[in-house]
Amino acid sequence: MIFRRAGALVGALWLSACAGGMIPPGSSVPPSPTPPPEATRPVPSTPRPTLPVAPLPLDLVEPGTAAAAGVTLGPSVAELVPSGEKAVQALRAFKLSCPSLTRRTDQSGLTRGSDWNSACSAVASWPEATAAEFFARYFEAVQVGDGAAFVTGYYEPEIAGSRVRQPGYEVPIYRRPPDLIDVDLGQFSDSLKGRTIRGKVDGAKLVPYDERSRIVAGALAGRGLELAYAADPIEFFFLQVQGSGRLNLPDGGVMRIGYDGQNGRDYTGIGKLMKDRGLIKAGSMQDIMAYLRANPAEGAAIMNENKSFVFFRELTGSGPIGAMGVAVTGETSLAADPKYVPLGAPVILSLDRAEPNGLWIAQDTGGAIKGANRFDSFWGAGARARGIAGGMSARGSALLLLPIGSYARLTAR
Repeated sequence: MIFRRAGALVGALWLSACAGGMIPPGSSVPPSPTPPPEATRPVPSTPRPTLPVAPLPLDLVEPGTAAAAGVTLGPSVAELVPSGEKAVQALRAFKLSCPSLTRRTDQSGLTRGSDWNSACSAVASWPEATAAEFFARYFEAVQVGDGAAFVTGYYEPEIAGSRVRQPGYEVPIYRRPPDLIDVDLGQFSDSLKGRTIRGKVDGAKLVPYDERSRIVAGALAGRGLELAYAADPIEFFFLQVQGSGRLNLPDGGVMRIGYDGQNGRDYTGIGKLMKDRGLIKAGSMQDIMAYLRANPAEGAAIMNENKSFVFFRELTGSGPIGAMGVAVTGETSLAADPKYVPLGAPVILSLDRAEPNGLWIAQDTGGAIKGANRFDSFWGAGARARGIAGGMSARGSALLLLPIGSYARLTAR
């Protein structure tokens, strides 16, 4: 997963890291870039009311999953997916997901790996010119629960950085420390299945790993863990929230870095803290960053109230890597809660702003992305992506696309 990340940029910064409608057819660091007007202006839409909820008649479903929330059969996919570049990008992303999709255990309870075989076999040679027809032929739409969706955004930050420490590049970006230990608590008690903690060994005890303030103060210095150096601690803080990014190097090159673990401390969204204290009125990334820059000492203390600290590794290849182990695609990939959405599944959004409306592929997860119809939309890199993701907070409705026959199997007694 990209980090995951505290999840959504706005949602994560605010919280710790829904109204609905049926889908209509159809070396100094420069200041934060001002997003273009079209990247931030909400565009009204009028989603139709959601379908009535029809809980699945299953005797045994795991609580807190899509199967437990209930699903309702939606309209024909042919009515929902128009032809065009959006469908082509979704086709490419779905094809990329297929090798993992057919092998993964679906935590949502909605599908089995074999359910995806027909679609994945067909997509391998499907012509992109008829991408919309592919989704109409192999999928049916279902609504999970009441379908009420809340969507935020994330992006791949670009910040000034250097592979070596030098004047103007003084903020360490650390590799994962070898003494950071992951513990699967389910191995010790059945009641703790699915729960994990991170820490380090101190004598005969497992203790919490160093929190952000100690790491920033130099707790890891001198251990050879420095992967690179950032020019600006505030820009690096936001890159940690995203969990991956690009370092623009002094020689003009680019170094891509991605999530390689976190110190195990709880994530605290500083946006909500600042709002509650009356320090900011709005909650966008731009608002938060402006205050941190104008109040450097207080801003540093506020950032340290988020005890979470993210470690990185250098990435090669295209795009940041999502939870499925494949590169995510800007304006096509979503982060979702795998207990409610099969990772790799197409999703159709109908929201109260235009940019995220349409067809997406769920290829990632996020620490703040929890629950039915909660999504984080990935916008790629650059000023436009940063502008849209930094202000994305949209509500409306969502439909999942599942292999044809899934609804009948799920509702059969």
